[in-house]
Amino acid sequence: MARHLITSALPYINGVKHLGNLVGSMLPADVYARYLRAAGHEVLAICATDEHGTPAELGAHAEGMDVAEYCTRHHETQRQLGERFGLSWDHFGRTSAPQNHYLTAHFARKLKEQGFTEVRTTTQVYSIADGRFLPDRYVVGTCPNCDYERARGDQCENCGKQLEPTQLIRPRSALSGSEAIEQRDSAHVFLLQSVLAERIREWVDTKDHWPQLTRSIAYKWLDEGLEDRGITRDLAWGIPVDPDDFPEAAGKVWYVWFDAPIGYLAATREWADANHSGDAAEAAFDRWWRLERGADDVTYTQFMGKDNVPFHTLSFPATIIGSGEDWKLVDRLKSFNWLTYYGGKFSTSEGRGVFMSDALELAPADCWRWYLMANAPESDDASFTWDLFGDAVNKDLVGTFGNFVNRTATQVTRHFGDEVPSGGEDESVEDELWARVGARLRDYTDALDELQFRRAAAALRALWAEGNIYLEEREPWRTVKVDRERTATTLRTALQVACIHSVASSPFVPEAAARLAAAFPQAGPDKFALDASLVGAVRASVSSGDSFVAPGLLFDKIPAEDLAVWSDRFSGSESTGE
Repeated sequence: MARHLITSALPYINGVKHLGNLVGSMLPADVYARYLRAAGHEVLAICATDEHGTPAELGAHAEGMDVAEYCTRHHETQRQLGERFGLSWDHFGRTSAPQNHYLTAHFARKLKEQGFTEVRTTTQVYSIADGRFLPDRYVVGTCPNCDYERARGDQCENCGKQLEPTQLIRPRSALSGSEAIEQRDSAHVFLLQSVLAERIREWVDTKDHWPQLTRSIAYKWLDEGLEDRGITRDLAWGIPVDPDDFPEAAGKVWYVWFDAPIGYLAATREWADANHSGDAAEAAFDRWWRLERGADDVTYTQFMGKDNVPFHTLSFPATIIGSGEDWKLVDRLKSFNWLTYYGGKFSTSEGRGVFMSDALELAPADCWRWYLMANAPESDDASFTWDLFGDAVNKDLVGTFGNFVNRTATQVTRHFGDEVPSGGEDESVEDELWARVGARLRDYTDALDELQFRRAAAALRALWAEGNIYLEEREPWRTVKVDRERTATTLRTALQVACIHSVASSPFVPEAAARLAAAFPQAGPDKFALDASLVGAVRASVSSGDSFVAPGLLFDKIPAEDLAVWSDRFSGSESTGE
């Protein structure tokens, strides 16, 4: 049994997330966590809402709410939606929690002690109309790199270039829209990434197993020259800078991209504090994050969209390395390209694209989980279309997986009642089937071990198909009329294959897999490991005379007319605004 720490990029607190957010981080993290648990490993899956910075203040401003109240409300919304999608976090925390306040201050203090921070007087954007400084996302304007007219003051969403607000062309306030802004001096703490650049490069050089997307982004930034980064902001909402540590920056808060990755550690500490007390809580936390206290045997895997890669391959490692302490660094970093909606961006204001709350009104979570992971944007950007979603549900889930289970259950209950049929010994046809099933299963687990989710989905689909191929070959609906014993063997074998499906399918479609597993009450899903032993274990456990409870239809077909209605509903307006 190995130990695995899994984190997904923290969703911003500002509202319901869309399908692209889901497939780019939280969902693949859950599929992988479920797979590792099913394989018998010890897993700690951590996520949290990212509650600081301008998204929180702007969201609260738009809704006329206090920021703290706004964050509490939306944290609960995101937690509930995640759980309804089957996201099996061990803990879903908050970056506004006391644990993150403590750890962020701790890392800032350690970085200062190690000589990797510096207070500099910088020129910041000040809005005369709003009477305040406008850091990062409070400033919008034209990107100097690609001429995108709605670039934010921290990063251009169009070309991905990291920016400072003062670099924007024709900057304006995101609060009031006023261009009555000017530049004023303000003292801020900087993380000296340039000093740490070579140490970071040496560390990245050891990650030759990272996906090409991840490595190319990291090296691009390193090759262009890693610049020092301001890690404080002129905001009212955030983790306050300790004036004893940085008196020149008193009254400011830590930059959201400084405290948010520390939130992985803080949410783990939340988990430890919720499940232990005193020294036991500290020990529980340390064994996942402190190398000298038990974390040296942990494999740490992060999941995120490509826009988050620079912060996780460069800035956050700079924080960890620069602290001089024995914190666990990421081992595997799986990054994803964009999921678009028919080639365009998802947009809340334009009603374009499907968001998590909308999706669950239309179809069960398993349908979305399967579609998204089977079409995950791993090698390139992927475009959501309703035709592809319909095919994923109707052809894969209904026509392949569900069809095999329903055909088998119908034949068993019709001819043999509510138990696994007794039959003769396997013949060459069954031997060949088990060889193919074993091969498909190896393809599937190998792909998951390598974090190749589209390939894993294809292998799982092929595993489901083996059941239908076997039934077509053996034709139990015909042989039952002439050879009942032969038919019993066929259906016993088919039930064993279905039981294997219940275990193998659990990472992708957990609700349906659990319903199918319940059809075998004497076997039980916890009895089997999702590894090379699965085929033999199921064949030994699902025996003649065991109880069988027909699971009913696992999935319902989606009519073409529903897909057409949904396509029209989520197509958005003609406006180009975001």
